Amino acid sequence: MLHPIFEEASDVIKEEYPDKNQVVFARVDCDQHSDIAQRYRISKYPTLKLFRNGMMMKREYRGQRSVKALADYIRQQKSNPVHEIQSLDEVTNLDRSKRNIIGYFEQKDSENYRVFERVASILHDDCAFLSAFGDLSKPERYNGDNVIYKPPGRSAPDMVYLGSMTNFDVTYNWIQDKCVPLVREITFENGEELTEEGLPFLILFHMKDDTESLEIFQNEVARQLISEKGTINFLHADCDKFRHPLLHIQKTPADCPVIAIDSFRHMYVFGDFKDVLIPGKLKQFVFDLHSGKLHREFHHGPDPTDTAPGEQDQDVASSPPESSFQKLAPSEYRYTLLRDRDEL
Repeated sequence: MLHPIFEEASDVIKEEYPDKNQVVFARVDCDQHSDIAQRYRISKYPTLKLFRNGMMMKREYRGQRSVKALADYIRQQKSNPVHEIQSLDEVTNLDRSKRNIIGYFEQKDSENYRVFERVASILHDDCAFLSAFGDLSKPERYNGDNVIYKPPGRSAPDMVYLGSMTNFDVTYNWIQDKCVPLVREITFENGEELTEEGLPFLILFHMKDDTESLEIFQNEVARQLISEKGTINFLHADCDKFRHPLLHIQKTPADCPVIAIDSFRHMYVFGDFKDVLIPGKLKQFVFDLHSGKLHREFHHGPDPTDTAPGEQDQDVASSPPESSFQKLAPSEYRYTLLRDRDEL
């Protein structure tokens, strides 16, 4: 059903970008080339992925599946990801609710800027990229070209990139670390994308204006769980928007802030939020998920080692709330075929 739409969109874009090195539409038969499907974790069909400079973008295309929507998406991707500033006043008046990366270059036609522009083309959904050149950028180029990260908030200090400007991998890794926060916000718009990463969720539910609890959570995740990055997703969610998952764990927005784990099978609630400040407490909660202890205790009561002296072991049957965020996984209405459904 999608193939003729995909082909027509390809024809439209080919007319606008006749140089075949600018845009390529391609298709893969995943039955015939299962190695490619495995390499890029394709588990639903049809899936539309975007590649830039040989690198697969984290966000796949999830928009409307029409010729116009696909063509508009490509046009948007072809737009310049870097905003060239005309006055340093623009830097003073930046939107500080966003993450901003600013490059100050002597020349636009330089390898330093080409690397910067290439990184921006990949990470422009996560950060705002700006650039200045020549005399305008001179006050910020103390020892040559310079890249600065301005984090959200007026009080947060700037960070200066000290690595090689011509080394794409080093530059990309530094900017990605700044643009993609350790603790991300989950919304209904990005929920499917986060679910598809296949990692359990450690979620802070908080009221939108409760920035203090969010800051505490972010600090403790960075302090206790940085080594667990890659095994679990650290997220925060608006209590009002995600009332339904809260009800699953018998909580309401009035109980927020609340910390919970969603393993995609069950949801497990952390103790009192204030306990997050106890050294190692949050880390143990995550370790108990990985070891299976949370699952065991929900079904059979405390492990024998957790039983008080003189107490008899009891098998306390329990039924943990089912996963709520699993429902944000890929919709069977969008895809003809979903594989490995139990793993989503």
